Amino acid sequence: MPTKITRYKNKNPISYSFGMTVTMELLLRKPETVEVVFLSTQIEENESTVKLRDICVKHNIPVEVNEKAFNILSSKGNCFVIGQFHKYETQLTNESHLLFVNPSDSGNMGTIIRTALGFGIKNIAVLKPAVDIYDPKTIRASMGAIFQINIEYFDDIDTYRQRFPDHNLYAFMLDAQTTLDKAEFNNPYTLIFGNEASGLPTEFTDFCETVVIPHSKAIDSLNLSIAVGIALYTHFNPPGESLHLSSAR
Repeated sequence: MPTKITRYKNKNPISYSFGMTVTMELLLRKPETVEVVFLSTQIEENESTVKLRDICVKHNIPVEVNEKAFNILSSKGNCFVIGQFHKYETQLTNESHLLFVNPSDSGNMGTIIRTALGFGIKNIAVLKPAVDIYDPKTIRASMGAIFQINIEYFDDIDTYRQRFPDHNLYAFMLDAQTTLDKAEFNNPYTLIFGNEASGLPTEFTDFCETVVIPHSKAIDSLNLSIAVGIALYTHFNPPGESLHLSSAR
Protein backbone atom coordinates (compact mmCIF):
# COMPACT_ATOMS: atom_id res chain seq x y z
CA MET A 1 0.00 0.00 0.00
CA PRO A 2 1.49 3.41 -0.99
CA THR A 3 2.64 5.71 1.81
CA LYS A 4 0.27 8.52 2.77
CA ILE A 5 1.86 11.79 1.65
CA THR A 6 1.28 15.21 3.22
CA ARG A 7 2.99 18.54 2.66
CA TYR A 8 5.55 19.55 5.26
CA LYS A 9 4.28 21.33 8.35
CA ASN A 10 6.33 22.54 11.28
CA LYS A 11 4.26 20.63 13.84
CA ASN A 12 4.36 17.32 11.99
CA PRO A 13 6.89 14.74 13.24
CA ILE A 14 8.22 14.02 9.72
CA SER A 15 10.27 15.96 7.19
CA TYR A 16 11.78 15.41 3.74
CA SER A 17 15.10 15.45 1.93
CA PHE A 18 14.89 16.59 -1.69
CA GLY A 19 17.36 15.34 -4.30
CA MET A 20 19.83 12.50 -4.65
CA THR A 21 22.76 14.18 -2.87
CA VAL A 22 20.78 15.26 0.18
CA THR A 23 18.92 11.96 0.46
CA MET A 24 22.15 9.98 0.22
CA GLU A 25 23.55 12.02 3.11
CA LEU A 26 20.41 11.23 5.09
CA LEU A 27 20.73 7.51 4.35
CA LEU A 28 24.44 7.42 5.19
CA ARG A 29 24.28 9.53 8.37
CA LYS A 30 20.82 8.90 9.86
CA PRO A 31 19.40 5.70 8.30
CA GLU A 32 17.50 4.85 11.48
CA THR A 33 15.28 7.91 10.96
CA VAL A 34 14.26 7.16 7.36
CA GLU A 35 10.72 5.87 6.82
CA VAL A 36 10.60 5.62 3.02
CA VAL A 37 12.44 6.80 -0.09
CA PHE A 38 10.41 7.98 -3.07
CA LEU A 39 11.74 7.69 -6.63
CA SER A 40 10.31 9.56 -9.60
CA THR A 41 9.25 7.64 -12.68
CA GLN A 42 11.67 9.92 -14.56
CA ILE A 43 14.79 8.93 -12.64
CA GLU A 44 17.66 7.37 -14.60
CA GLU A 45 19.07 4.11 -13.31
CA ASN A 46 22.78 4.61 -12.70
CA GLU A 47 25.50 3.99 -10.13
CA SER A 48 23.90 6.42 -7.65
CA THR A 49 20.46 4.79 -7.76
CA VAL A 50 22.03 1.34 -7.36
CA LYS A 51 23.92 2.56 -4.29
CA LEU A 52 20.76 4.14 -2.91
CA ARG A 53 18.77 0.94 -3.33
CA ASP A 54 21.56 -1.10 -1.71
CA ILE A 55 21.59 1.14 1.37
CA CYS A 56 17.81 0.92 1.64
CA VAL A 57 17.91 -2.87 1.43
CA LYS A 58 20.63 -2.97 4.11
CA HIS A 59 18.50 -0.91 6.51
CA ASN A 60 15.09 -2.34 5.52
CA ILE A 61 13.93 1.03 4.19
CA PRO A 62 11.03 0.86 1.68
CA VAL A 63 11.61 2.37 -1.78
CA GLU A 64 8.53 3.54 -3.71
CA VAL A 65 8.32 4.67 -7.30
CA ASN A 66 5.64 7.25 -6.64
CA GLU A 67 5.13 10.27 -8.91
CA LYS A 68 2.33 11.54 -6.70
CA ALA A 69 4.87 12.22 -3.95
CA PHE A 70 6.75 14.61 -6.22
CA ASN A 71 3.58 16.36 -7.35
CA ILE A 72 2.63 17.01 -3.73
CA LEU A 73 6.00 17.68 -2.12
CA SER A 74 8.35 19.17 -4.70
CA SER A 75 7.66 22.13 -6.96
CA LYS A 76 11.01 21.75 -8.75
CA GLY A 77 11.03 19.61 -11.88
CA ASN A 78 14.62 18.49 -11.40
CA CYS A 79 14.00 16.53 -8.18
CA PHE A 80 13.82 12.76 -8.69
CA VAL A 81 14.52 11.45 -5.16
CA ILE A 82 12.81 12.31 -1.87
CA GLY A 83 13.56 10.83 1.54
CA GLN A 84 10.88 10.88 4.24
CA PHE A 85 12.28 10.74 7.77
CA HIS A 86 11.12 11.36 11.32
CA LYS A 87 12.56 14.33 13.14
CA TYR A 88 15.10 13.67 15.87
CA GLU A 89 16.72 15.69 18.64
CA THR A 90 20.41 16.34 19.13
CA GLN A 91 22.31 17.91 22.01
CA LEU A 92 25.36 20.13 21.89
CA THR A 93 28.70 18.80 23.09
CA ASN A 94 31.27 20.89 24.97
CA GLU A 95 33.24 21.64 21.82
CA SER A 96 33.14 25.11 20.25
CA HIS A 97 29.77 26.40 19.03
CA LEU A 98 28.04 28.82 16.74
CA LEU A 99 25.04 30.55 18.31
CA PHE A 100 22.31 32.35 16.37
CA VAL A 101 19.81 34.73 17.91
CA ASN A 102 16.40 34.54 16.23
CA PRO A 103 17.55 33.58 12.70
CA SER A 104 14.61 33.69 10.28
CA ASP A 105 15.76 32.64 6.81
CA SER A 106 15.72 28.93 5.87
CA GLY A 107 18.18 29.33 3.00
CA ASN A 108 20.66 31.24 5.14
CA MET A 109 20.40 28.66 7.91
CA GLY A 110 21.02 25.76 5.56
CA THR A 111 24.03 27.49 4.02
CA ILE A 112 25.39 28.25 7.49
CA ILE A 113 25.05 24.61 8.55
CA ARG A 114 26.97 23.46 5.48
CA THR A 115 29.65 26.12 5.98
CA ALA A 116 30.04 25.27 9.67
CA LEU A 117 30.61 21.60 8.92
CA GLY A 118 33.16 22.52 6.24
CA PHE A 119 35.16 24.46 8.83
CA GLY A 120 34.98 21.82 11.54
CA ILE A 121 32.15 23.23 13.69
CA LYS A 122 29.60 20.55 14.55
CA ASN A 123 27.53 22.31 17.20
CA ILE A 124 24.98 25.07 16.55
CA ALA A 125 22.81 26.73 19.19
CA VAL A 126 19.66 28.62 18.15
CA LEU A 127 17.69 31.04 20.31
CA LYS A 128 13.92 31.07 19.83
CA PRO A 129 11.88 32.30 18.07
CA ALA A 130 13.77 31.04 15.07
CA VAL A 131 13.75 29.33 11.70
CA ASP A 132 12.68 25.68 11.54
CA ILE A 133 15.80 23.59 10.93
CA TYR A 134 13.67 20.71 9.65
CA ASP A 135 12.01 22.77 6.94
CA PRO A 136 12.95 20.97 3.69
CA LYS A 137 14.29 24.31 2.40
CA THR A 138 16.81 24.39 5.24
CA ILE A 139 17.75 20.75 4.69
CA ARG A 140 18.24 21.20 0.97
CA ALA A 141 20.30 24.39 1.41
CA SER A 142 22.57 22.47 3.78
CA MET A 143 23.16 19.84 1.07
CA GLY A 144 22.66 17.22 3.77
CA ALA A 145 25.29 18.63 6.14
CA ILE A 146 22.54 19.00 8.74
CA PHE A 147 22.68 15.24 9.31
CA GLN A 148 26.22 15.60 10.73
CA ILE A 149 25.55 18.62 12.95
CA ASN A 150 24.24 18.89 16.52
CA ILE A 151 21.62 21.64 16.63
CA GLU A 152 19.79 22.62 19.79
CA TYR A 153 17.19 25.32 20.47
CA PHE A 154 17.26 27.47 23.62
CA ASP A 155 14.60 29.79 25.01
CA ASP A 156 17.08 32.54 25.88
CA ILE A 157 20.77 33.34 26.21
CA ASP A 158 20.76 32.86 29.99
CA THR A 159 19.68 29.23 29.59
CA TYR A 160 22.49 28.67 27.12
CA ARG A 161 25.09 30.30 29.37
CA GLN A 162 24.01 28.16 32.32
CA ARG A 163 24.54 25.02 30.22
CA PHE A 164 27.96 26.12 28.96
CA PRO A 165 29.50 28.37 31.63
CA ASP A 166 33.08 27.71 30.47
CA HIS A 167 32.57 28.84 26.88
CA ASN A 168 34.24 32.06 25.78
CA LEU A 169 31.62 34.24 24.10
CA TYR A 170 32.33 36.37 21.01
CA ALA A 171 29.48 38.49 19.68
CA PHE A 172 29.63 39.80 16.11
CA MET A 173 28.37 43.37 16.18
CA LEU A 174 28.90 46.50 14.09
CA ASP A 175 29.86 48.59 17.13
CA ALA A 176 32.56 46.22 18.40
CA GLN A 177 35.75 46.28 20.46
CA THR A 178 37.89 44.19 18.13
CA THR A 179 38.21 43.68 14.39
CA LEU A 180 38.13 40.07 13.19
CA ASP A 181 41.76 40.05 12.07
CA LYS A 182 42.90 40.93 15.61
CA ALA A 183 40.45 38.71 17.49
CA GLU A 184 41.62 35.56 19.25
CA PHE A 185 39.05 32.86 19.86
CA ASN A 186 39.99 30.91 22.96
CA ASN A 187 38.66 27.35 23.18
CA PRO A 188 36.00 26.41 23.82
CA TYR A 189 34.45 29.38 22.07
CA THR A 190 30.98 30.41 21.00
CA LEU A 191 30.64 32.76 18.03
CA ILE A 192 27.35 34.65 18.33
CA PHE A 193 25.43 36.16 15.43
CA GLY A 194 22.19 38.13 15.40
CA ASN A 195 19.06 38.17 13.31
CA GLU A 196 19.49 38.94 9.61
CA ALA A 197 17.65 42.27 9.91
CA SER A 198 18.18 43.50 13.47
CA GLY A 199 21.54 42.05 14.54
CA LEU A 200 22.29 41.46 18.23
CA PRO A 201 20.74 43.34 21.16
CA THR A 202 23.11 45.72 22.96
CA GLU A 203 22.85 43.59 26.13
CA PHE A 204 25.30 41.12 24.59
CA THR A 205 28.10 43.65 25.18
CA ASP A 206 27.70 43.00 28.93
CA PHE A 207 29.01 39.43 28.80
CA CYS A 208 30.69 38.98 25.39
CA GLU A 209 33.82 40.17 23.70
CA THR A 210 32.53 41.97 20.62
CA VAL A 211 33.98 41.46 17.14
CA VAL A 212 33.38 43.26 13.85
CA ILE A 213 34.16 42.23 10.28
CA PRO A 214 35.37 45.43 8.56
CA HIS A 215 33.86 46.26 5.18
CA SER A 216 33.32 49.34 3.05
CA LYS A 217 30.72 51.99 3.88
CA ALA A 218 28.95 51.21 0.61
CA ILE A 219 26.89 48.59 2.50
CA ASP A 220 25.43 48.63 5.99
CA SER A 221 26.10 44.97 6.78
CA LEU A 222 27.06 41.57 5.38
CA ASN A 223 24.70 38.70 4.62
CA LEU A 224 24.55 36.46 7.69
CA SER A 225 25.83 33.31 5.99
CA ILE A 226 28.67 35.29 4.36
CA ALA A 227 29.67 36.77 7.72
CA VAL A 228 29.78 33.31 9.28
CA GLY A 229 31.92 32.00 6.43
CA ILE A 230 34.41 34.86 6.73
CA ALA A 231 34.66 34.46 10.51
CA LEU A 232 35.29 30.71 10.32
CA TYR A 233 37.74 30.94 7.41
CA THR A 234 39.80 33.59 9.19
CA HIS A 235 40.29 31.33 12.21
CA PHE A 236 40.04 27.96 10.51
CA ASN A 237 41.93 25.28 12.44
CA PRO A 238 40.06 21.96 12.30
CA PRO A 239 41.54 19.53 14.85
CA GLY A 240 42.90 16.37 13.26
CA GLU A 241 41.32 17.01 9.87
CA SER A 242 43.03 17.28 6.50
CA LEU A 243 42.19 20.12 4.13
CA HIS A 244 40.03 19.51 1.08
CA LEU A 245 40.34 22.00 -1.76
CA SER A 246 37.35 22.43 -4.05
CA SER A 247 35.45 25.02 -6.02
CA ALA A 248 32.22 26.48 -4.68
CA ARG A 249 28.94 25.03 -5.94
